[in-house]
Amino acid sequence: MSASWSVTSCLFFASCALLVVLAVGSPENSNSELPVVSFDEGYAHLFGDDNLVIHGDGKSVHLTLDERTGSGFVSQDLYLHGFFSASIKLPADYTAGVVVAFYMSNGDMFEKTHDEIDFEFLGNIRGKEWRVQTNVYGNGSVGVGREERYNLWFDPSDDFHQYSILWTDSLIVFYVDNVPIREVKRTKAMGGDFPSKPMTLYATIWDGSSWATNGGKYRVSYKYAPYIVEFSDLVLHGCAVDPIEHSSACDAVLPSGSIPTAITREQRVQMESFRKRHMTYSYCYDRARYKIPPPECILSVKEAKHLRSFDPVTFGQGKRHFVKRRHRRVSATSM
Repeated sequence: MSASWSVTSCLFFASCALLVVLAVGSPENSNSELPVVSFDEGYAHLFGDDNLVIHGDGKSVHLTLDERTGSGFVSQDLYLHGFFSASIKLPADYTAGVVVAFYMSNGDMFEKTHDEIDFEFLGNIRGKEWRVQTNVYGNGSVGVGREERYNLWFDPSDDFHQYSILWTDSLIVFYVDNVPIREVKRTKAMGGDFPSKPMTLYATIWDGSSWATNGGKYRVSYKYAPYIVEFSDLVLHGCAVDPIEHSSACDAVLPSGSIPTAITREQRVQMESFRKRHMTYSYCYDRARYKIPPPECILSVKEAKHLRSFDPVTFGQGKRHFVKRRHRRVSATSM
């Protein structure tokens, strides 16, 4: 990608950025207004050989995990801020140890100071639901895990549901079906731990037997393979960045306020309701892991009480039994 192409691309994205306001500025609007790209327009095969299959008009992708390998794809471009989304249908039945990830990272470029914004879907034994985990890293801050974990109000293997990431210079919001479920604000307390460098978008399925389900108690069983996750409605709506210069004209082109800087009051009510009913873990309240909560945490008595009902040891007093996620970095060269 040349610098001149980057400027042209950013002009295109600047015009599209106005749609983000319509899509996430009010809860009744749908992100279906945003442009959906085909696989060949926006993505490339990352790993997994023929375990990645493109369907239909090129706007639907199936990733498979079997005894040989997992699979994944990656955006062709780097992005600095934007709105990124996919409709995902997860595998059904016994899925313990299976991890599906939809995330942004620059680990291949900044090995020791990388940034990352994660949606991770953690499989489970038969009869137990999938769990969703979100996480944020900035400037290589992997020693401070900022995980949150949730149950969902639907079975994500029954049908497609939309999972989205809004990333600006001051805010990260995770959405499920246009409902915000987590907001991460850039604060002085976070220092350089807020993601601030250009990142690539990834989608993968892989074997996380060592940690994903009950800390590794239940592992992937390949007698239930192949595990297939389906992706559609792929949205790459951000500012493309030159991969060599890491430069972008978007900051100069995008008009002030064209990307939201906060969620609406109605959306905040939705988010608080979701977290009250469905959040099962938050690093801010893990008293076994952090004797003193990380400085960016704003604690809520109601949230603390809710989480103690799930796990009085982790969120009260007692010996830690939380198993930290083993950080993975997937690249085409490592497969």
